[in-house]
Amino acid sequence: MNEIKEYTEKDFEDIKHIDDDGNEYWLARELQNVLGYYQWRRFDNTISKAKAACNNSNISVEDHFANVGKMINLGKGGKRSVDDYKLSRYACYLIAQNGDPRKEIIALAQTYFAIQTRKQELSEKEYNELTEDEKRIYRRNQARKGNYNLNKTAVKSGVKDLARFHNAGYKGLYNGETADDIFKRKKLRYREDILDNMGSEELADNIFRIAQTDAKLKRDNVDNEYTANSIHYEVGRNVRNSIKRLGGTMPEDLPTPEKSLKELEINNKDLE
Repeated sequence: MNEIKEYTEKDFEDIKHIDDDGNEYWLARELQNVLGYYQWRRFDNTISKAKAACNNSNISVEDHFANVGKMINLGKGGKRSVDDYKLSRYACYLIAQNGDPRKEIIALAQTYFAIQTRKQELSEKEYNELTEDEKRIYRRNQARKGNYNLNKTAVKSGVKDLARFHNAGYKGLYNGETADDIFKRKKLRYREDILDNMGSEELADNIFRIAQTDAKLKRDNVDNEYTANSIHYEVGRNVRNSIKRLGGTMPEDLPTPEKSLKELEINNKDLE
């Protein structure tokens, strides 16, 4: 029992996977171990309850509980099929909600998987009803997924130095500032992430830069680092010029929020 008390949210982060489209997911067999279920039969029963809850909410079960059963080796050439599921964050949340309430780790799982579950997709009306901090969390998640996809595209386009590649985009958007320059201007502490310290408007500027760079690298079939860096700079510059033409505020002139998103996640677990 003492070992259970030592669990942290890192245990869930460590088993999180990202698919080719940048979407996060968890495997049921791995989640089973973290949640302290030693028998698959009992955990599968909890999954069945979670699937029923999903169905009762008129949400597609298949979209959140994808069956990914596989064959495992038994030795001496023998094999056996075992059940497994590719779970969305929402599916994990439902599993935690239907888990054994006596397990302390279940309470932690409920909190962890609840964060941003509702914000996977929001209508414009729903987005406008969010607080500024909620908008920041939503946009930061979009930026994280976008950067994941952009990194993969950049590597395929011949980029070896991803730090230099990303700096090219920042320099275009921020009138010559690198990530380190932005970090210093915002007066951040050691190892703080600059994207975690942006408001929703500044994050939106960067999301547009990220998405357009990703699309152009693919569209132009870029195959060398020099061209990829040049494109990232030009896209950043064009986004900046668009903001200027529209009479918007330059990203470097937007205010830095008082609290980073990391601080909000720690101090405001009930933001949701």
